[in-house]
Amino acid sequence: MIPVQAATAGQDEPLPPERPEEELQAAWVELTAAAGRSKVTSFYACTRTGRPWTEDPAAVRAVAAALREFPVSDGQ
Repeated sequence: MIPVQAATAGQDEPLPPERPEEELQAAWVELTAAAGRSKVTSFYACTRTGRPWTEDPAAVRAVAAALREFPVSDGQ
């Protein structure tokens, strides 16, 4: 398993009213694109805070970043 840590700076600061959903949606677009380019077929992620990572844009982007770094060659 590849450990992934999301940036914690500003995590507790509320976003403007319209921005949280847009931010989360953009993060999922990044994750979907990263998963599509990698050979990873599944993964498991969890948080230390108890907050679902799937609802935290920073955590979703951290998983996307990990997938972008994962080798895409057939030999691995």
